Amino acid sequence: MIRLLAFLIVVFALGLGFAWLADRPGDMVVTFNGYQYQVSLMVAAVAVVAVVAALMILWWLLKSLWNSPYTISRYFRVRRRDRGYQALSAGMIAAGAGDGALARKKTKEATKLIRSDQEPLIHLLEAQASLLEGDHEGARQKFESMLDDPEMRLLGLRGLYLEAERLGDRNAARHYAGRAAAVAPQLAWAAESTLEELTARGDWDGALKLVDAQKSTRQIERDAATRRRAVLLTAKAQALADSDPAAARTAAIEANRLRPDFAPAAVAAAAALFKQNDVRKGSKILEAAWKAEPHPEIAELYTHARPGDAVLDRLNRAKKLQEMKKNHAESSMTVARAALDAHDFATARREAEAAIRMDRREGAYLLLADIEEAETGDQGKVRQLLSRAVRAPRDPAWVADGVVSERWAPVSPITGRLDAFEWRAPMERLGQLIDSHDDAPASAAPVIEALAKPTSEKKPAEVIDDAGQGEAAGKDAESHENHVRPITAATFAAVPTDAEAVEPAEELARLPDDPGVDPDEEAEKSPRRFRLF
Repeated sequence: MIRLLAFLIVVFALGLGFAWLADRPGDMVVTFNGYQYQVSLMVAAVAVVAVVAALMILWWLLKSLWNSPYTISRYFRVRRRDRGYQALSAGMIAAGAGDGALARKKTKEATKLIRSDQEPLIHLLEAQASLLEGDHEGARQKFESMLDDPEMRLLGLRGLYLEAERLGDRNAARHYAGRAAAVAPQLAWAAESTLEELTARGDWDGALKLVDAQKSTRQIERDAATRRRAVLLTAKAQALADSDPAAARTAAIEANRLRPDFAPAAVAAAAALFKQNDVRKGSKILEAAWKAEPHPEIAELYTHARPGDAVLDRLNRAKKLQEMKKNHAESSMTVARAALDAHDFATARREAEAAIRMDRREGAYLLLADIEEAETGDQGKVRQLLSRAVRAPRDPAWVADGVVSERWAPVSPITGRLDAFEWRAPMERLGQLIDSHDDAPASAAPVIEALAKPTSEKKPAEVIDDAGQGEAAGKDAESHENHVRPITAATFAAVPTDAEAVEPAEELARLPDDPGVDPDEEAEKSPRRFRLF
């Protein structure tokens, strides 16, 4: 465009010049070798322009003739290069489609037409063709040769990383990913693998720097970076809790500031503050986290913030948590535990039953069984509650990749993934849920009445021959209709919890053994025992 504009400007200038000369007539006299030549100015100007144009055309012809060998060779070289790039493109497409034979054929064509030092993609095509042919050693050598070329270094590291992952060599894979992340932290595969390596060996500061680099390059979103920083700072605080309490406190407080609703961070920060006798600030952190989402670790640490407190003081602190989060199962469970420690059985029973109504789960029934045993010692009720706990949904726990842990951990023990643990109910139990009419703990009177019922009123199918002498037991029952059979583990398992219905045999097989029967004594009475689990 600029050249066309310049040409138009030159033509316009020449036109103006000739017009100017045409308006001013005159003669030009030239004396040369005794002769005098006289022409008009217009003719002289046209002659000068013609001579200049002729010289320029002559120069162009001479230059073209001089450069004709180079021009011809460049034409064939460009044509050869175009054919090479066409073969290279076809080879890359074939490699992407999984056609190893065609990829290798196009690789040879491209190598003949294009020099590999001029086009690095030929090395990539050769490596891809080797992988498709199953020649992993040749592909690895190609990737290693790419490390010498600055333009191909990252590609070579990527190939070596994938080969190490294929062979299961995690250390080599993390080594190559670390080299790539040091040069280009924006690479997701390199950064994630390096992050796993740093967290595996406990280098929390290095992991934090890498997360900051990911955030600066906008590889991850701001919320995700904040979450990762909170997890890493919490892990750092836990690691330094005993060796460097001051650094642990700083890391935990920063993690809690980033994610106030993250329970492990709040627990770590509060524990560090409690060690330094800063109960007030630590309690505020736990209260804020409790309001966001109640958690049993928060309740445990909050109620035991001062080790010298009496049980009634801990009960009052538990009730304070309940006021902050009313109508929540975890709040009722916290008060019930504290009331049980304080021997306030009425409060403990009321809150445990309220927790069951809000969220049926194993821990609530177990807690109610502890309350029943501590208050009344009624083993019938205790066993009934234990049977319901067996069939109830499990309590929430820290779960990651199928692993259930009582404590939170920053990485998964299976895959090494950061922030893998989630607080949820494990899904491994396939037990049947308790019916709605069994939610509230019932009295043990129906159980005792059923046990005291004459055997003649029972159907033969309801009598369980736990001693291997079913026929003798049936005859004895007919002759002594008003006698009561001895209570054994199998007999108790056969008694329905509901006086109006008898549970199926597969449900009864899930009930626990009677803790009141001595295993040795039962073994002497009978040659075999029922395995209830």
